[in-house]
Amino acid sequence: MVRSRSSSSKYPWQYLTVSYYFKRPQRLAFICVLLFCGTFVVWDRLTINREYEAEITRLIEEKIILQNQLEELSKNLGDIGQKIHIQQKLKEIHLGNWFHDDPLNVERRNTIKEAMLHAWTSYEKYAWGFDELQPQSRRGVNNFGGLGATIIDSLDTLYIMGLNEQFQKAKSWITSLDFNKGVDTSVFETTIRVLGGLLSAYDLSGENIFLEKAKQIADRLLPAFNTPTGIPHSFINLAHGHSNNPGWTGGSSVLADIGTTQVEFIALSQRTGNVIYQEKVENVINQIRQIFPNDGLVPIYVNPYTRRASSKIAFGAMGDSFYEYLLKVWIQGNKTEAVKHYREMWEQSMEGLKSLIKKSTPSSFTYIAERSGGSLIDKMDELACFAPGMLALGAYSNVSDKSAEYMQLAEELAWTCYNFYQSTPTKLAGENYYFQQGRDMSVGTSWNIQRPETVESLVYLFRTTGNETYREWGWQIFKAFEAQSRVESGYVGLRDVNSGAKDDMMQSFFLSETLKYLYLLFSPPSTIPLDQWVFNTEAHPVKIMPRYGSKHEEKDSKRTSGGNEMTTNIFGRKEGRP
Repeated sequence: MVRSRSSSSKYPWQYLTVSYYFKRPQRLAFICVLLFCGTFVVWDRLTINREYEAEITRLIEEKIILQNQLEELSKNLGDIGQKIHIQQKLKEIHLGNWFHDDPLNVERRNTIKEAMLHAWTSYEKYAWGFDELQPQSRRGVNNFGGLGATIIDSLDTLYIMGLNEQFQKAKSWITSLDFNKGVDTSVFETTIRVLGGLLSAYDLSGENIFLEKAKQIADRLLPAFNTPTGIPHSFINLAHGHSNNPGWTGGSSVLADIGTTQVEFIALSQRTGNVIYQEKVENVINQIRQIFPNDGLVPIYVNPYTRRASSKIAFGAMGDSFYEYLLKVWIQGNKTEAVKHYREMWEQSMEGLKSLIKKSTPSSFTYIAERSGGSLIDKMDELACFAPGMLALGAYSNVSDKSAEYMQLAEELAWTCYNFYQSTPTKLAGENYYFQQGRDMSVGTSWNIQRPETVESLVYLFRTTGNETYREWGWQIFKAFEAQSRVESGYVGLRDVNSGAKDDMMQSFFLSETLKYLYLLFSPPSTIPLDQWVFNTEAHPVKIMPRYGSKHEEKDSKRTSGGNEMTTNIFGRKEGRP
């Protein structure tokens, strides 16, 4: 007979009853030990877990504290690091250690020099003595009072490029130049082109004839400052000294006009010892200080009788170089206490500039809007493309916690300005651009008159960063001028950057600014170094000298500038003429 299965196999639920274990003491003891051990293990694990969580919480709190301390330390070290970086970069630029003048630079520089020769010989052949050349008509025109604007504007470009024969011929013409012209001429244009050009030629060559002529033209401009406030009129008759403002300004003077005489007139006082020139133009700034708004943005019209400022805010036409000269007069004055207020005004204006900064969509081009009343106008002039260079110079000339911010904005704006060129079929920029959401930029006024502002900014950005990209951009712009503007008898502008239709004018500033800045872009930084020269708004370099004033100011200036005396050597010790 086969034995049946045990009852325990038959009834498995019996293990769940208490009576089962009371009848079997050994099994009960085993279960108790098992429960005790299990409870101990669970309790131990829970305790360890709680301790672990407490430790994690403590470490997280310590991490947060350390992060906060690190962020504060990083901020402080970042400011110091930025200063150290910029100071080291500035030192490298002064020494020229970072620049390698390779064969490509030399080739490009010589190509630009050939372009200058083509422009100059065309003017010389068809328009000698006139203000400007009409290349397609092959004749000269007088747009600036018949003062030979192209000759004077080109003096320093010829000198810097080593075109001595051409420079000497221009100098001979200057010798017989007579400023007794019975026509109304722009105080602003005459100051930046003629006075600035003569002062620069004097500083570069040391030839006294240029300083004598600079004094003559400045004396003929002085009556324009004879207004109740000392704010000058915009136009003057050089023969009899009568000055006036045009009707379209409502009797007001233009901000860029009155704020763009300081570099030249102060330089003349420094070189002649006659303080009258400096006093006249510094009074203008003192007058503006009395109406200077909190945001540092001055309307483009200023009444010379009441000081009342009106109309729009703009970093383009009629506003631009006022802000440029606030910075440059401070540099020209050796950054001393006597000119401290210029830098303070400039920084105040740069804070105001932030309120005009906008970005396009979809490409996020940074641009400077204009302001009329309380509204922003989504328009930017090519003229405003001087701003990237100004910001770079401002960051580099005074290392501060704002330097990195200035440089970032400069680089963003430069990219926009370069795309003013790249966005057209001819690869030349229009006069201004409008921005619309979702459409980025579009050309407004479609002519190109050979303006230099973008190339100017590329020079400052290259010299302050060493970034080769800016030179490549400049080369692309030069190639576009060669392809679109060069004709048999000079260079012309375009009536329309979309169609490529040409005009009939070679602007004097094409020789003075555009070609000069392109040449400097591919030259060693020791050619017109930024710590020794200041460019006026027509690209005429003026030597930084001790500020004219008290002996205390002059000692302070010499100490600040390292005691540099004026010299006619524009090249570093290791560089000669290219």
